[in-house]
Amino acid sequence: MIRFENLSKSFWVGHERKVIIDNLNLTLPTGRSLALLGRNGAGKSTLMQMVAGTMPADQGRIVTDGHISWPVAFGGSFHPQLTGAQNVRFVARIYGVDTDELLDFVRDFAELGKHFDMPVRTYSAGMRSRLTFGTSMGVPFDTYLVDEVTSVGDAAFRRKSRTVFLERMRHAGAIMVSHAMPDLRDFCDSGIVLEEGKLHYFENLEEAISFHQSLMA
Repeated sequence: MIRFENLSKSFWVGHERKVIIDNLNLTLPTGRSLALLGRNGAGKSTLMQMVAGTMPADQGRIVTDGHISWPVAFGGSFHPQLTGAQNVRFVARIYGVDTDELLDFVRDFAELGKHFDMPVRTYSAGMRSRLTFGTSMGVPFDTYLVDEVTSVGDAAFRRKSRTVFLERMRHAGAIMVSHAMPDLRDFCDSGIVLEEGKLHYFENLEEAISFHQSLMA
């Protein structure tokens, strides 16, 4: 369960205040895989960071009864001066999982080679995404936050990412952002649409997609 209580968030853009979340009150059910839809600039990544706890709200709060991952395609999740391996060790200690097991999983999954032992600041955006995605897949969460990460890498890596993610979805929920509707249909069963600071929940994914497409028309 994720519950938004009187949640608001805005930013200054030039001399104007842009509202991203406008006094949101909504409860998302447990165990659903939710497609997060919205036009470019609607605030999807901002909302994901707020759910993850990496960005504060202007007012209100987010309440959850489970463990939520960081946004797995968000490179800012890891310390840039530490190596990939050092970041993974830190995550293992924070979340109380076996350090060696997580290191072995991420080293094999992310396919970073020698870069795994180099500072994250030297990584490309794709390499950071592979590191954060691999680490999150190695830690058991109740809800995974996924932002376009299955599009990272070559075809073989994308297939591997999809296989691992589908396995995790057997026992967890997710909030997923993707511009590829086939991916959303593969991974998600419900949808939420962010539009003008309001979040609309749809039990049926196709209804969410139809509503989003009507807004974009």
